[in-house]
Amino acid sequence: MTHSLVHLSTAGVSLVLDCTEGRLPSVVHWGAALGEQSTADLQALVLAGREPVVSNAVDEPIRLAILPEPHAGWSGKPGISGHRDGHDWSPKFTTTSIDVIGEAHETAPSAAHESAPSAAHESAPSTDDEPARIDAGPALVVVEAADGHAGLAVRLEIELLATGLIRTRAAVTNTGDATDDERPYTVDDVTVALPIPTRAREILDFAGRWGKERTPQRSELVVGIHEREGRKGRTGADAATVLSVGVPGFGFARGEVWGVHTAWSGNHRHHAERLFNGKQVIGGGELLLPGEVRLGAGETYQGPWVYGAYADGLDAQARRFHDHLRSRPQHPTSPRPMTINVWEAVYFDHDLARLKDLADRSARLGVERFVLDDGWFRHRRDDFAGLGDWFVDDDVWPDGLTPLVDHVRAAGMQFGLWFEPEMINEDSDLARAHPEWIMQADGRLPIRSRHQQVLNLAIPEAYEYVLDRMTAIIDEYRVDYVKWDHNRDLVEAGHRDGGAAVHEQTLAAYRLMAALKDRFPGFEIESCSSGGARVDLGVIEHTDRVWVSDCIDPLERQQMNRWTMQLLPPELLGSHIASGVNHTTGRWHDLSFRAGTALFGHLGIEWDLSKATEAEERDLAEWIALYKDTRALLHGGDLVRVDQVDDSLNVYGTVAPDRKQAMFFLASLTAPEVSLRGRITFRDLDPDTRYRVDPVLIGSGADGVRAPVWWEGERVFTGRVLETVGLEAPSTSAERVVPFRLTAL
Repeated sequence: MTHSLVHLSTAGVSLVLDCTEGRLPSVVHWGAALGEQSTADLQALVLAGREPVVSNAVDEPIRLAILPEPHAGWSGKPGISGHRDGHDWSPKFTTTSIDVIGEAHETAPSAAHESAPSAAHESAPSTDDEPARIDAGPALVVVEAADGHAGLAVRLEIELLATGLIRTRAAVTNTGDATDDERPYTVDDVTVALPIPTRAREILDFAGRWGKERTPQRSELVVGIHEREGRKGRTGADAATVLSVGVPGFGFARGEVWGVHTAWSGNHRHHAERLFNGKQVIGGGELLLPGEVRLGAGETYQGPWVYGAYADGLDAQARRFHDHLRSRPQHPTSPRPMTINVWEAVYFDHDLARLKDLADRSARLGVERFVLDDGWFRHRRDDFAGLGDWFVDDDVWPDGLTPLVDHVRAAGMQFGLWFEPEMINEDSDLARAHPEWIMQADGRLPIRSRHQQVLNLAIPEAYEYVLDRMTAIIDEYRVDYVKWDHNRDLVEAGHRDGGAAVHEQTLAAYRLMAALKDRFPGFEIESCSSGGARVDLGVIEHTDRVWVSDCIDPLERQQMNRWTMQLLPPELLGSHIASGVNHTTGRWHDLSFRAGTALFGHLGIEWDLSKATEAEERDLAEWIALYKDTRALLHGGDLVRVDQVDDSLNVYGTVAPDRKQAMFFLASLTAPEVSLRGRITFRDLDPDTRYRVDPVLIGSGADGVRAPVWWEGERVFTGRVLETVGLEAPSTSAERVVPFRLTAL
């Protein structure tokens, strides 16, 4: 039967769906777990959410579906925008089937609650007066619906994951007459929306730019729509990332918050909307360019997954994402290798003797992966030429890369290599041979960015060329890891003789990554895009880490790493130790601040080590040893960011799932307005366990740090004391990090 109420609940979250009367599913409740609910309880819950009819409004309560429908009186952003030559622009769907895939229990209208098979299936509308109830833990709800008059069908998937995240997506099919191919259905927009309660009135999302990604910004949710569009053909350094709306003043530790993330690496949308009648939603989807999706008879458009994360506090919200990512079969499980990338050490100056020396210095320090960046392929002496010519440059490398690769491997390190597969320089052999492979609009080339254009991977021959060349290089040199770059926005990104193609390009990039993964088991990919301009849950399905930003100034990275962790766990964040004078900002920082900041991530180095002093080499080796000793904790624990009233200070860290150990960092960003900062607290420990707290000072890290008296004692405190009372902070100079290791006794 299709007359159903569905209650999914796990990990402290409940999702209640009203699928009655053949209508598209409506979210009755998404938030804190409700416990056991009878059919009568759920019916009462549905009735409790029906508003009275007020003046100058539609004559019955407005029903908000996950794909919002104008025919139901919804005047906000619609779920489907499209048309067939101006017709069929306001579909009215009727549900034809519901599947609940998971450990579901179906209760008939008057029957006792009893177990059902793992997939409870319902079809064809029923005439029963009372709805059936389906209860499940983590489960996938699949709803099929159709509008025969409009010639459309939709498939909605709504899933509650084991971590308490929900995700939903919609597919639209043109079911019109196959003989009527001259009237395709144009899909302009498919947006899924999730209701949030009226107490959620404060928005948190992110802005950013090159070199300063994921800058948090807060605003009030007022009447109207707060919509964040990404029109760059990639996720973007200024992407909303996670758009959250919560109770005013929500922080890391507490405060109800509802967030959405669109898992897509092309054009996309996130939005929060408050209507004149007080109804509020958050949602997202792909942003389609004009005419980008035109469905012929029988063709389907599949929208991306949109994730929803409810939690009490931003840390709990982030942990839902982290736990989900860590549960995937493809999530990296081997210890994250200590890495060196040679870009800021040599740039385009590829000299074998110099690179061998850098490899030797790296190996002595304990580096485990050596990455050769841009400049190894034909014509690539600067960034004006060569992209697309994926052959080793014989002038620079007369014996190929083999001498360097063999040297790196003999030193006990993995070998990684830089590619930019989706890009092309006009000054390249590839562009001269195939100018028609360059993305463009109306036969004209787009404006250049970083002196380059975009290669149209939706063209099968272009795709096969890149796949074949990458396969040949990776196979010949047994490349373990590719830094996959993407250094420009997609402007006027289309086919030479056709329409817009960002949608197809994004899917082709995913296919290319997946194909290489299939060909080379164990091979890893880093998503880099002018730094952190492609950070999303779409690309992370095919990659093993992201490059947070091209800026590795530790003062900037304190913010960028902190907020990128709202979506991704630290083991997926490339976090490197820069040279003393930063190449992006020009600031100088002590090694202890650079290393202490970079430690909480997938640690690496981006520094010409031949210029390091003996003391710096000695300290760097200690930081690398500390990373190897603690990376299982850093990359497997629960994220904690302590709320502070002092903006000059960050306190953050990770606590092991069994609460037997933890690592916290005290980062002094600027000089405080008072001479002493007072007590700092460490959160989410076991309250009754006694912990030894050990400050970690390596080399120059002790400079500018004045220890409080408690450092001289046994340094043993209960978790309850550490969270509620705290410890006097050391007095430190600005731009210093002090790590603390906590061990249960």
